[in-house]
Amino acid sequence: MPLIRAFTGLRPAQGRADDVAAPPYDVMNEAEAREMVEGRPWSFLHISRPEVDLPVGVDPYAPEVYAKAAENLQKMVREKVLVRDDKPCFYVYRLTMGEHRQTGLVAAASVEAYDTDRIKKHEFTRPAKEDDRVRQVDALNAQTGPVFLVYPSAPQVDAVLVRVSQAAPDMDVTAADAVRHEIWVVDDEATVEQLTRDFDAMSALYVADGHHRSAAGSRVGGARKADNPNHTGGESYNYFLSVIFPHNQMQILDYNRVIKDLNGLDKTTFLARVGESFSVESSDQPVKPASAAEFGMYLDHQWYRLRLDPARIPSDDPVARLDVSLLADNLIEPILGISDPRRDARIDFVGGIRGLSGLEKRVDSGEMVVAFSLFPTGMEDLMAVADAGEVMPPKSTWFEPKLADGLVSHVLD
Repeated sequence: MPLIRAFTGLRPAQGRADDVAAPPYDVMNEAEAREMVEGRPWSFLHISRPEVDLPVGVDPYAPEVYAKAAENLQKMVREKVLVRDDKPCFYVYRLTMGEHRQTGLVAAASVEAYDTDRIKKHEFTRPAKEDDRVRQVDALNAQTGPVFLVYPSAPQVDAVLVRVSQAAPDMDVTAADAVRHEIWVVDDEATVEQLTRDFDAMSALYVADGHHRSAAGSRVGGARKADNPNHTGGESYNYFLSVIFPHNQMQILDYNRVIKDLNGLDKTTFLARVGESFSVESSDQPVKPASAAEFGMYLDHQWYRLRLDPARIPSDDPVARLDVSLLADNLIEPILGISDPRRDARIDFVGGIRGLSGLEKRVDSGEMVVAFSLFPTGMEDLMAVADAGEVMPPKSTWFEPKLADGLVSHVLD
């Protein structure tokens, strides 16, 4: 079974991409989703967030929500807003956000490779979110939310993506957040075969974002395999929708922390405790760390620059040497008493896309007491953790720009 394969994508008809394209389902709340679909009857949010077409307050996991998603998808196909390609294709996908640009490949990725860890993970998943994605795929009989994968940059693959993307795109959408999404259809058999061979020669791919969607793809594939006495391995349920980018084009932003209290300590005692492991220097400006093991801290309207004692940085543990781990192991757990950031309500996480002002706002409002800015996790660090079979701490990476939903979907025949 190849690592990836071409598929007959379901995508917006000519001229309809602007009508259809939508942000990922999980980057907004229900109220925001309802506002986004106002005046947009063909927005893909009617499929990815179908509760927008049901009464306010409906349980988003209720059976009628998934049924509504299927109804909306069928309507968009019936009205020819979405059309399906008549032969298996790959799709080159380019994201442009300001000066940043990354170009990858939309493909169906192997469930078998995922199950055998050739497609490597770095996060735990939550059962409720996995179950939700499984029910969504089963209701639609399609995978509509792509998994964000990364491949170790390969010159021969990179060159093909550059060559294909020199032509005019088949779809070109600039979203409300000013991110440009361009897609080129790759339907000539020679290029499809070349890309299939080149990817199959790779030792591994890495899940960057979409652990719940990839886990759901595995579960749906396993269940359908078990229910099919004539299973061959070639069925579409043996693959899941993915977009695969070269690792050296990724943009990972900082993923910062805000804490509700000082764990019973007064400000002076807290700063003294921090000074046992870090150098502490006050700053007249917001602190955006410039290197690993450096942190910004905002407390009582004052920024501080923290530098961890180098003797406290492990060199041989890919997880423990991450900045998110260094902050947790040397400050957040021993001083602030937060040992389980997945469940402790005293901690919250702020994506770097919101800037340092987003941290100041949370603290100045009184909602939080202290905030920490971090240096972004490196792509090589993520790959090292995955290669070691380890798991990263929660909220270690914030990828930007985000993929759009609705531009290409994978139907399970």
